[in-house]
Amino acid sequence: MAELSLVSGSVGLITLQSPPVNALSAAVRRGIVDTMQRAVSDPKVRSVVICGQNGVFCGGADIREFGSTMTGPPLVPMIHAIEAADKPVVAAIEGSALGGGLELALGCHYRISHAKARLGLPEVTLGLLPAAGGSQRLPRLIGVPAALDLITTGRHVTAAEALKLGFVDQVTDQNTVEAAVQFALSVVGQSLESRRISSLPCPCPVDVDALFEGVMQRVRQSARGAIAPVACVQAVRAAATLPYAQGMQREQELMATLFTSGQARALQYCFFSQRAVSRWSMPSGARWDTCKPKPVTKAAVIGLGTMGRGITVALAQAGLSVVAVETQPQQLKAGQRAVSDMLERAAQRLGVPSAVQGVRYSQELQAVADAHLVIEAVFEDMALKEQLFKQLSSICKPDTLLCTNTSALDIDHLASQTHRPQQVVGMHFFAPAHVMKLLEVVYGPRSAPQAVATAMALGKRMGKVSVAVGNCRGFVGNRMLMPYVEEALFLLEEGATPETVDHALEEFGFPMGVFRMSDLSGLDVGWRVRKAAGLVEPGKMSRVRQGRRYSPLGDLLCEQGRFGQKTGQGWYLYETPGSREARPDPWLHSFLEEYRARQGLVSRRIDSQEVQERCLYALINEGFNILQESIAAGPEDIDMIYVFGYGWPRHRGGPMFYASQVGLPRVLQRLEHYQQLHPDVPHLQPSSLLWRLVSSGSPPIHRWREVIRKPHSAL
Repeated sequence: MAELSLVSGSVGLITLQSPPVNALSAAVRRGIVDTMQRAVSDPKVRSVVICGQNGVFCGGADIREFGSTMTGPPLVPMIHAIEAADKPVVAAIEGSALGGGLELALGCHYRISHAKARLGLPEVTLGLLPAAGGSQRLPRLIGVPAALDLITTGRHVTAAEALKLGFVDQVTDQNTVEAAVQFALSVVGQSLESRRISSLPCPCPVDVDALFEGVMQRVRQSARGAIAPVACVQAVRAAATLPYAQGMQREQELMATLFTSGQARALQYCFFSQRAVSRWSMPSGARWDTCKPKPVTKAAVIGLGTMGRGITVALAQAGLSVVAVETQPQQLKAGQRAVSDMLERAAQRLGVPSAVQGVRYSQELQAVADAHLVIEAVFEDMALKEQLFKQLSSICKPDTLLCTNTSALDIDHLASQTHRPQQVVGMHFFAPAHVMKLLEVVYGPRSAPQAVATAMALGKRMGKVSVAVGNCRGFVGNRMLMPYVEEALFLLEEGATPETVDHALEEFGFPMGVFRMSDLSGLDVGWRVRKAAGLVEPGKMSRVRQGRRYSPLGDLLCEQGRFGQKTGQGWYLYETPGSREARPDPWLHSFLEEYRARQGLVSRRIDSQEVQERCLYALINEGFNILQESIAAGPEDIDMIYVFGYGWPRHRGGPMFYASQVGLPRVLQRLEHYQQLHPDVPHLQPSSLLWRLVSSGSPPIHRWREVIRKPHSAL
């Protein structure tokens, strides 16, 4: 809806009214069309200001209308009518002008923005492009290179940057509507020809072909198979090389292709899933999302290794008072220096005051006594953590939340070491903790709903996508990662090289394949975990451990001191320790050949399809087991964990969504095929939940929960 009122005697004020973000629903579009027609035809109105109620201009299209038959006035003719008006139209931008909201503003003759507003064309993040003239008007206003940057990335900009780029005319820190009304009064009677962006020529370099060829190459590389960024480049090229009307036609053609694509469905699924994962009840029936979280203003971090430093930075940047405890003097000094550097750099980059003063340091565990919440980030050793939780149980106040950053250890066991098991939860951050958006909040059977709610709320405050998961070895993310990594190792035993496997996974859309990622994180990390699990047998090459198939390849490399980038050698060769450029290693290839010969394995050619199917379907299969055990509440939780924590390509929606797109019968059939070839590999045995879903007719992903809740004997 939109309301028209007359202010300052001659300014028609059109206010968009559709909380919370004044999205351009059918009703809002109808309201804009009607009020604009009345304003243009009313002789008392000499200029028009468009604003949004409740301090938000317009958040863009109403995404809930996607996938349904669109009703109401189309957006493109509506914006053209605003631009064609013979009275000056001014957009008063507060809060945000995103997507269709910014396209609406670009159809106005002038744009006045509040200093704190954010502007952008984020359609590419939903698998689309700005198709209400955004790809045609913005390049005409700010030039092709700047427009390409904004449209292909979907990034939001501040009002100050928008002013510098030239797509807002004035920025104010006062009342934006009042400023826009005064501005509208001042431009009455001035010619509007130069203010109609669609009539402007598109400024671009002489060698247009060279410019777009270079941009397209960069975009294809960074998009990793996503089609929307490529279509965005093509749309902007149309703006640079075609008359406006033909450019608009090209924009619509490209949008039509994107709108019905599987990638757009995947990205829109991610959009809704990211919001859905913060709302569900625990298996006990208690709803943590309706619990009031405990206020947290003082937090403590124990351990200043890589993870502890990142967690400290994340907490400090969220405005908490933090005490960081490290008992080793050298580590404390190095940690303090690293945390201060990270906070200072972040403050400079964001143009905000540094949070350095919000962190204090101590060697004494007693320093955490008055904290509302404690996060331990010490070495991944159960005995060490047991001792620490016993101490914390005595030192901290009874209502202090005790959290562990463990990536795999038993939360219930740690809780049993305290006098307050209900106050213990896992807060599993991902490295680097101040950058990665995922936070797994792990609860046990005795975790209080308020404790879970508090950890989730703190995650949100830190800007994380927080997902609550049940307790099991590896939780959700790392548990699913284990069969993925194991399959990659088995493929090496059968004839693949690290390059073959990584290329196939990167071709799928991962930023790094499994072996490049292993070299980055350090082979010794997994080695320590396997040692703790009793799987490592130094010097031995047996391929069965604890009664199941096992590959000792990673152990054998670690025994030779090949830990990855940090040592200059791992699955790849690095020119210098710490170098990021992974080169094929002739020694590693010879090592694999010798290993196969000693094991009596005949090397064979392995193609990308087999790599992707075995690695990804094994991972997906474990996801079905996790759903069956209620470790994750639904497929959305698993998908958001993998998109935000493990580099799963967003345009493929997450592993469970991908399975639904490929087709559950296909996933089941391929798992059965590989299980017959490798009967000694348990994780290739299809999950009984996958069987049940296929037997139920392979329902769409939003109906999986109905099958999960059915008793197993129902079919």
